[in-house]
Amino acid sequence: MMLLNPFDSRPRIALVRLQGPITPRTGFGGGLSLQSAAPVLDRAFGIRRLAAVFLAINSPGGSPVQSSLIAGRIRRLAEEKKVPVVACVEDAAASGGYWIACAADEIVADPASIVGSIGVIAAGFGFQDALSKLGIERRLRTAGSEKSFWDPFRPERPEDTARLETLLEDLHAEFRAWVRARRGPKLKAPETELFTGRFWPGRKAVELGLADRLGDAVGEAKRRFGPKARLIPVGGPKPPLLRRLLPGLSAEAVIAALEERAASARLGL
Repeated sequence: MMLLNPFDSRPRIALVRLQGPITPRTGFGGGLSLQSAAPVLDRAFGIRRLAAVFLAINSPGGSPVQSSLIAGRIRRLAEEKKVPVVACVEDAAASGGYWIACAADEIVADPASIVGSIGVIAAGFGFQDALSKLGIERRLRTAGSEKSFWDPFRPERPEDTARLETLLEDLHAEFRAWVRARRGPKLKAPETELFTGRFWPGRKAVELGLADRLGDAVGEAKRRFGPKARLIPVGGPKPPLLRRLLPGLSAEAVIAALEERAASARLGL
């Protein structure tokens, strides 16, 4: 429970930390989803005499659905409470992390932050040769000609590839539309450059209009509200990776940790 001095007249800025890969699979101690973020956001926007909400973002991205849901929740609360929202990028606001950052009214970043990656990715494996070498016969029956779409245990089919490319393009179109809606007039480079999935350090992101200025949460709070501004942390960081893996070392926990590492590695982090 958060206890605030009712006689403290300093400007109150809620600081919400949105950290980690964005995934619906958050029951194993890590990850960011609407389920994990919503209670924290509700508490932050519920602070009395709130001057602003700052989002400390450190995410390599992940689920486009969860990114959209979290961003939508932020916008609804901001409009309901009529308070400004500032995204403060730490190590990365990439892909889904940038989707969430665009829910803010302004974005500030460190010169070395990773910002952007406005694209969609799908990755998988093909195990059909491994099965034959192991002498394993796979038996699969479906009702519906496309039910076994992108099956990793059979050779990739051209029709599956075409369908996947269409799906990715549709999701990419949603991402592009969101960035245009939130930052359209601020963008300073052609969409053919910005919407390729490429990412940039914070200083270059400001030049391109993907972020508004360089800075951090403390400096931005003082710049906007004066030296007496009070940052109020709401929620907290996730447990360290090792601690998340120890309870049971479930397959799901291991996969989640590997996915997080892979997403961060793509950004060089």
